[in-house]
Amino acid sequence: MNFSSKLIEEAVNAFAALPGIGRKTALRLVLHLVKQQPEVAEQFAEAIVKMRRNIKECERCHNISDEKRCAICADRHRDQSLVCVVENIRDVMAIESTGQYRGLYHILGGVISPIEGVGPADLNIDSLVQRIQPEGIKEVIMAISPTIEGETTIFYLSKKLRDTGVQVSTIARGISFGGDLEYADELTLGRSIVARVPYKGMSD
Repeated sequence: MNFSSKLIEEAVNAFAALPGIGRKTALRLVLHLVKQQPEVAEQFAEAIVKMRRNIKECERCHNISDEKRCAICADRHRDQSLVCVVENIRDVMAIESTGQYRGLYHILGGVISPIEGVGPADLNIDSLVQRIQPEGIKEVIMAISPTIEGETTIFYLSKKLRDTGVQVSTIARGISFGGDLEYADELTLGRSIVARVPYKGMSD
């Protein structure tokens, strides 16, 4: 792709570095901004810079937040005794979009995957265990993608939580094995949360 402007080329390269954005799409986005008034591009750039500089990680659940605690953790109308454990922030957004869940969350930051060099120490597991008794949590829902790595993670977490007395459950298998939670449709995901079942362990 040849460019008559170095500035355009640099902007296209910046957009193309984003996941899911090819160079043709990046060029369309750049040309769209070129056609806008300068202040539109300035507002766009300012919003990105402001977000990156000021975004925080919730001290309680590891969600993205504007403050020390995210809006979900700060909402006293949510069930404080119920925690849904997910892999990443996108899974929180997917579950929230169903409108079927009114508890809290805990974001692991991934799943245990020896092949990729990800072990328990690389995930937000200790902070989950430490939340149980001080916060009076009664149930932990494992809303983790049904993959081999996901099942391994659930098994590990269930063992870590065994002595806390908390009830451990998993989402119902409306989600096919090997699928990613964030790509499930809202109806299936919502039903899977509502129809959760007690976790029995990998050997049962």
